[in-house]
Amino acid sequence: MKQGSIGVTTENIFPVIKKFLYSDHEIFLRELVANAVDATQKIKALADSGEFKGELGDLTIHIEADSDAKTLKIIDNGLGMTEEEVNKYINQIAFSSAGEFLEKYKDQLSSIIGHFGLGFYSAFMVSKKVEIDTLSWKDGAEAVSWTCEGNPEYEMGKGTRTTRGTTITLHLDDEETEFAQRGKIEQLLKKYCKFMPVPIAFGKKQEWKDGKYVDTDKDNIINDVEPLWAKNPKDIKDEDYLKFYNYLYPGSEEPLFYIHLNVDYPFHLTGILYFPKIKDRIDVHTDKIQLYCNQMFVTDSVKNIVPEFLTLLHGVIDSPDIPLNVSRSYLQSDANVKKISGYITKKVADRLEEIFKNDREQFEKKWDNLKLFIEYGMLTDEKFCERAMKFFLLKNCDGKFFPVEDYTKAIETLQKDKDGRLVYLYATDKTEQYRHIEAAKNKGYDVLLMDCPLDPHFVSLLENKLENSSFARVDSDIIDNLIRKEDREKPQLSDSETDELNIIFNKVMPEGSHYLVGADNLGENGEPVVITQSEFMRRYRDMASVGGGMNFYGELPETYNITVNMENPLIKKMLEEKQDCCGKELTDIDARIAESEKARKEAEKANAQSSSDGDKEAGKTAETDATAETGTAAENVAELRDRRKDILEKFADGNTILHQVTGLALLSNGMLKGKALADFIRNSYEVVGKAFTK
Repeated sequence: MKQGSIGVTTENIFPVIKKFLYSDHEIFLRELVANAVDATQKIKALADSGEFKGELGDLTIHIEADSDAKTLKIIDNGLGMTEEEVNKYINQIAFSSAGEFLEKYKDQLSSIIGHFGLGFYSAFMVSKKVEIDTLSWKDGAEAVSWTCEGNPEYEMGKGTRTTRGTTITLHLDDEETEFAQRGKIEQLLKKYCKFMPVPIAFGKKQEWKDGKYVDTDKDNIINDVEPLWAKNPKDIKDEDYLKFYNYLYPGSEEPLFYIHLNVDYPFHLTGILYFPKIKDRIDVHTDKIQLYCNQMFVTDSVKNIVPEFLTLLHGVIDSPDIPLNVSRSYLQSDANVKKISGYITKKVADRLEEIFKNDREQFEKKWDNLKLFIEYGMLTDEKFCERAMKFFLLKNCDGKFFPVEDYTKAIETLQKDKDGRLVYLYATDKTEQYRHIEAAKNKGYDVLLMDCPLDPHFVSLLENKLENSSFARVDSDIIDNLIRKEDREKPQLSDSETDELNIIFNKVMPEGSHYLVGADNLGENGEPVVITQSEFMRRYRDMASVGGGMNFYGELPETYNITVNMENPLIKKMLEEKQDCCGKELTDIDARIAESEKARKEAEKANAQSSSDGDKEAGKTAETDATAETGTAAENVAELRDRRKDILEKFADGNTILHQVTGLALLSNGMLKGKALADFIRNSYEVVGKAFTK
């Protein structure tokens, strides 16, 4: 029996391995199975090269769990190890045989997984003792036994194995005995090993007999050694792709379409990517792409290898050229990763453009599901954006689709404003914005439907891409202002009249928002009051709600523009009632305010004069008197303004026309709710009742 110390640089290597080698302890099973796969692939390579002339036999890898003994075994019929090789590859941590074997047999084998030599030692994360029993393929080799109890000391002697290959036996720690349970191991094998290129058996297939499941004599093979992505696309039917998708994502809706990736130069990459059907545009899931290395699962977090927008896709990517760190759980950034990312982006763009050109009808049918994905890509990837401008579709409120260039040509005659700027009108909700859409259509304009969560950002991108153009939501102003064909004459109001409108309408508006009241001439048949939100403020608030560094706008109060149509008969009637109710009193107050303002200005003038007077004492006296007089005048003006506001607000509270026209405007914008809505409905019944009882 030979004894010795494992070649490590510190006595504390095993505690480090046990706690920190891998982020998840369960990874140990993947690593040990990967080693068994490597050993099996190597013996096949030796046979292909003619160096091994014996019978390969059954190359199935067997996993055995014994919950009573608290052990787990990984058994392969690969090339095994001699005593010299055990000493070289096991007793010297991180001296991996994969690199030198790959170099020697690179023409026969390209699927060796291990490159670091630490995978075997992951066994000590869950084990108090690990045993190896191995017999090399080489003529005259003897079986070798190796045992270690999680410290630098090991024992190595003659093994008991009589057939070529290796048996790894894990004696599990007391707190890790779940890894001897059938259910747990089956779960991990399906997660990490379901596509490994060598058959992996765990237990026996079962059948229902005499009221219970019993084992048969057939191995329970848990993996598919020839996954769909590894096959020639020419040999695969559409139903095969759909079947594979259902296997990867049970219960999911049928995908929109798929892309089969297959490239050999300048890197190796295979895979299948699916465009999922997004039922709810808020229900978006990432981390649905599984990354494999030679059919061994690595991670489902691929943000470092594919552009962010492609993480919305589902499917599989397999590449031996993606550099991995020792745990294989994180990607290292290098030139290959960037090349692979660019290739995948190009293939996605190619596929979308192909469908757009060759099957436009299907492309339009799937557009509502594709739009979020494509917009996300255009907003985050400039190269993809350039390609996507060729096949991006604009959809109008009538459900018709247009490529961007075609739509621009369709509207450029009617929808240019007086300055030659082309205005793209859009709605986000056909129901809520119906009357604004109809107002635009009545002018002969077309209205786009932009109801995707990313559209607030996307319309800004389009404004940058399309020359001399702007986008305006159809309810962001009255239609004649959105596409201003000529300068219109606005009502000529005095400062006092403007202030009166502001006080009256702010009094009857819901609290919590900010209202900017203005007057306009919209014709006798125009609505009496129109409530809108400016395109700039509303868009940036919407952008803040979906992210993008605009939180400042999201924190601002809602701001609405209140446009009062001075030509509408109801507004004229309301202003007449105001005049009859409080016109005389307001005129008197305005006169007194003017008088006080005049007194204040004269006092300020006297103050300035006294400061330049040579008589200091007289100047001081005059200055004191002037200051007192100025303060009194200012105090009187403030009191008069408060009195004026009280009169106008009292009028606003009691004026039926004002409440009805503002209530209708609020109702049409979905801003009338709760008690305010109930009050408006009750008042409306009273108004109707009075009209019919006159």
